[in-house]
Amino acid sequence: MAEKKDYYDVLGVSKNADESEIKSAYRKKAKALHPDLNKDDPHAEDKFKEVQEAYSVLSDENKRKMYDQFGHAEVGGNGPSAGPGGFGGFQNFDGADFGFGDIFDSIFGGGSGFGGGFTNFGGRESTPRAHRGSDILMRMNLDFDEAIYGAEKQFRLDVIEDCDECHGHGGFEKQECSTCHGQGTITSEQRTILGSFMSRTTCPECHGTGKTYKRRCSECNGKGKIRRNKKITINVPAGINTGDRQRISGKGNPGDNGGENGDLYIEFVVKEHDYFEREGDDIYLEVPLTLTEAALGCKKEIPTLYGNVKINISAGTNSGDKQRIKGNGVDNKYRRHKGDMYLIFKVYTPKKLSRSQKELLDELADTNLETDEIKQFNKFTRKNDN
Repeated sequence: MAEKKDYYDVLGVSKNADESEIKSAYRKKAKALHPDLNKDDPHAEDKFKEVQEAYSVLSDENKRKMYDQFGHAEVGGNGPSAGPGGFGGFQNFDGADFGFGDIFDSIFGGGSGFGGGFTNFGGRESTPRAHRGSDILMRMNLDFDEAIYGAEKQFRLDVIEDCDECHGHGGFEKQECSTCHGQGTITSEQRTILGSFMSRTTCPECHGTGKTYKRRCSECNGKGKIRRNKKITINVPAGINTGDRQRISGKGNPGDNGGENGDLYIEFVVKEHDYFEREGDDIYLEVPLTLTEAALGCKKEIPTLYGNVKINISAGTNSGDKQRIKGNGVDNKYRRHKGDMYLIFKVYTPKKLSRSQKELLDELADTNLETDEIKQFNKFTRKNDN
């Protein structure tokens, strides 16, 4: 018999490790070494049981003390810690301390079945469960106009679909699996230094279905699924914004044991516009004004999402003043809402003036152009100077 490894080395912890460190190390090792995830390793099951054995000893205070003092001899199947029926440290192992929910959620994507999707843990009758495939998320870039007005978009995607030849079965002329006799699992007796126990594993021939086929489908090599690169066409609704998602049913990853495919979710990223700025379904536009337009007021043609409109700009408009054009925002079909448009005015002072322009401004400066705000500020300045 090969020399047994030190239990602390098996779990990868120090001899001073506390209970939580041992439990955490065990969970990580159990996930990494589970036989269902290491089918190509002929020793996977032995490694997994070795981890179970180490945990059963180091997680028990009394067994750990005996192991620290006497080594493997006193905690084996023939030692004082062996329980009734020759199961050693496993007779009370029901998974309560193991955290099966956490581990199998991460391995199988949900559920607490043991051995590749079986509903029961232990010696009871087990049946394969259908598992829905996982969803896929992909991102799609849109121009500003495509998001505002909607668009038809096409892209190519690798999808997994039922084989047309065998209709997703993987073979022809179904029959009872001769290896597991239709049970889907194989029960075998495992002998360890802690004793012997019965182990139930998924049948490697039928993969838990209990059925095989006389003739394997050559088109899909018995898998029942075919990968195809397909052109997908979607209609992007008007009003889509960055972060919005659209679901395409059944285009995600394939399910197990007859489970349906997951879904494809497309998350949109919208390119910014050179002039329009979007906040929700409202549109903001900065409108430049000359000194005379702002001072005297004017009629000005303004671009909107739906064509140009003429608006009246009041005399005495200042930079930062805002004007709303109701209903000229985004017509959001995605959320059934229509926003408004807001004009933000910005008055620009010319940096270069002709001689005649300077003379006109000098004449204007001789007149009284002070507003109440300017007068109050000048009054405060004179007071502060004193």
